[in-house]
Amino acid sequence: MTTPTQRRSGTARPDPLRRVLPLLEVRPVKVAAAIGLGVLALACAIGLAAVAAWLVARAAQMPPVLTLSVAVVAVRAFGIGRGVLRYCERLASHDVALRGMAALRANLYDRLAADDRPVTVRRGELLARIGQDVDDVGDVVVRSIVPAGVAVVTSLGSVILVGVLLPAAGAALALCLVLAGVVTPWLAARAAARTEARGAAVRGEVTALSLEILEESAPLRVSGRFGARLADLDAADARLSAVADDGARTSGLAAALGALAQGLAVLASIALGIPATLSGSLSVEALSVIVLTPLAVFEATAGLPAAAVQLHRSREAARRLLELLPDAAPVADVGGVRVAPVPGGAVEDAVEGAVEGAAEGAALLVLDDVAAGWSEGEGAPRTVVEGVSLTLRPGSVVALAGPSGVGKTTLLMTAAGLLPPREGHVGGRSAERQEVGIPSDRPSDVLPTTQTAPRARLFVAEDGHVFDTSVLENLRVARGDVTAAEARGALDAVGLGDWLAALPDGLDTVVGTDAAAVSGGERRRLLVARALLAPAAVLLVDEPAEHLDGATADALVRALADHARETRRAVLLATHRLTPLAAADEVLLLGHDALAAPDAPAAVTARGTHETLRAHHREYSWSAAQEET
Repeated sequence: MTTPTQRRSGTARPDPLRRVLPLLEVRPVKVAAAIGLGVLALACAIGLAAVAAWLVARAAQMPPVLTLSVAVVAVRAFGIGRGVLRYCERLASHDVALRGMAALRANLYDRLAADDRPVTVRRGELLARIGQDVDDVGDVVVRSIVPAGVAVVTSLGSVILVGVLLPAAGAALALCLVLAGVVTPWLAARAAARTEARGAAVRGEVTALSLEILEESAPLRVSGRFGARLADLDAADARLSAVADDGARTSGLAAALGALAQGLAVLASIALGIPATLSGSLSVEALSVIVLTPLAVFEATAGLPAAAVQLHRSREAARRLLELLPDAAPVADVGGVRVAPVPGGAVEDAVEGAVEGAAEGAALLVLDDVAAGWSEGEGAPRTVVEGVSLTLRPGSVVALAGPSGVGKTTLLMTAAGLLPPREGHVGGRSAERQEVGIPSDRPSDVLPTTQTAPRARLFVAEDGHVFDTSVLENLRVARGDVTAAEARGALDAVGLGDWLAALPDGLDTVVGTDAAAVSGGERRRLLVARALLAPAAVLLVDEPAEHLDGATADALVRALADHARETRRAVLLATHRLTPLAAADEVLLLGHDALAAPDAPAAVTARGTHETLRAHHREYSWSAAQEET
């Protein structure tokens, strides 16, 4: 599929399926073995039909029994071999497909983990792509490549067999095979091209809506939108059924054309064979062979329309997967420092390695008149905050304060390199550059296995994912070599020491799906503890005080500030709680100008230390006082 820009420039993108196939890590030898077993199985079926036809015709002449013994044994051998070889072909082809799907998922996870940009699809849509779309790409081997290879080899062999007995019948069989094996799949492919893109999108929509209804049923009921979402799901399911009906009509037409081609081949063999037999140039036994053999030969072409449809389905699935993994990820400059994975040691060593090349006092992160926002609709930009300038040096702590929805999270994501700035510049200075190496033995011709990524900056999202595994393994998401002692130290730093001591299995306690077994405040502090263990020079923390009581929230913010100064890393945090911001070096107050339009971007309305703002900014002082009471 090409974009309008690519069509205007005359350059089309490569076939998405060709780009994704290397990620399956399929070994050609195994595919060839599956095709070979399929050819042998189908050859047994054709041989069974041909020998059985000869045997029936010859037995009708009542020859000596010994003249039929070889044919009898051959019929038994072909009958047994057909079933055994078909079973072996299924084992071989499905082994290739299932191993390929597993490898494709592993490669996708590797590249998603290496790509620091946000995924801009809904969770249900992402689940559909990682699930059904991966399966569809893997099915291209067992449902498209192998059947096509088997059909080509066996069709050529059958034409040669019939052509040796009667050349005219061989030519007629070849023409009918072209109709069944080329024209019919081509028609099916044209119809699939119109339906598969729509079908894949609708399947993703059904999955997304189903997941939303299952996971958000309570909020949807409270807001009165549950019935509307069920109606949306019914409508999406109806569209999916319509796509399935379109595909069924295509399959029915293809089956009809295949049956027509088979019938024409038999009729042509009869029409050409009888005169040859009457003239004595063709024996009666050979006539029975050329008439009955096509009945088995067309088994090879019967699956080709479905193979053509599967090819389009797999290509569409590959395109959707590539949308998750664009060709080149943007690389942001983070003070000139890119942190390499840490082979071992404490987090202090990791941070020291990230900033050791920076000159004394050099900035780890600089925002220069930055505007942040999102794209909407057909890519139309929407700026939510503008004109922000700040500098983060080793050990500094800066806070973004303001009401909910003012753009704090968007600004943090822009500073982290997850969103491109609408205006201005995100960067910094240092004397040394480092790259993040992502070693892998995966194929490298689709996406690079070593990328340069903004690992010096870590965005700590308010809704960061917690995995259904132990506390320790959730902390090791930040750094794979985190020890039990380091994990306990990080949990103590965020005020979870007593919580850890009360857990039945300590660090080995499983927290449940998305931390369902812990409270919202414990989950929030667990995410902050994970960030403290990460090898990042700059932490961008979104709402660390969320779901916490005032005293605990203030202690957590102060712990972040103390950690920054002890480890010489920098912290930029967004919060609507003002009381603990005395620990920050500077506070930027985001808000809207009273004279500005309602949809105008927010901006920095005041900045300074916590004490300065309390003394000179009336609204800030009032808000802080309300928190203290």
